[in-house]
Amino acid sequence: MSLLSPTSLISLVPRSAYLMPHQLINGFGKVYFTTEYDATNNWVYNNWIGYQTYTGIIIGADACLHPLQENKCAYLLNDNRQVIGPWDHTVEWVVSNWAPRAVAQGLTHFAQVVSPESLAAQSAQSMLLGFEGQLAMHLFDNIAEARMWLRAVQRVTEEDPT
Repeated sequence: MSLLSPTSLISLVPRSAYLMPHQLINGFGKVYFTTEYDATNNWVYNNWIGYQTYTGIIIGADACLHPLQENKCAYLLNDNRQVIGPWDHTVEWVVSNWAPRAVAQGLTHFAQVVSPESLAAQSAQSMLLGFEGQLAMHLFDNIAEARMWLRAVQRVTEEDPT
């Protein structure tokens, strides 16, 4: 019996599957991450759920690169409202490893939704500081405002694509 690495599990999913929600399951059999391309709004939507481990965040972050690339998508709506606890243990990796790859394939705008009183909000603030100069990221405490911001930047980009 051969063991598959977590990254190889992502590659087993057909690329067209990213048009539908894609779920990642933790060691307890619970969904901890979903990602999908929202064709109506032209963005990728990530939903993170529960406590996030270092490995789980790496696998989830890498999983969302597939629909971003496949759909030539410049916009990401990253929802952390259901995250429990901080994820400071991964911020450096996200900023120094994931973000440059995401930007290289076209990501320009990142809307991060957090519960303002959560420890996850503190981790998101650290990530925001690290992203400075790489891409436009804004923090939101509700998803409606995050969606409005993404739509607004899309309109501006359509009007002036330079």
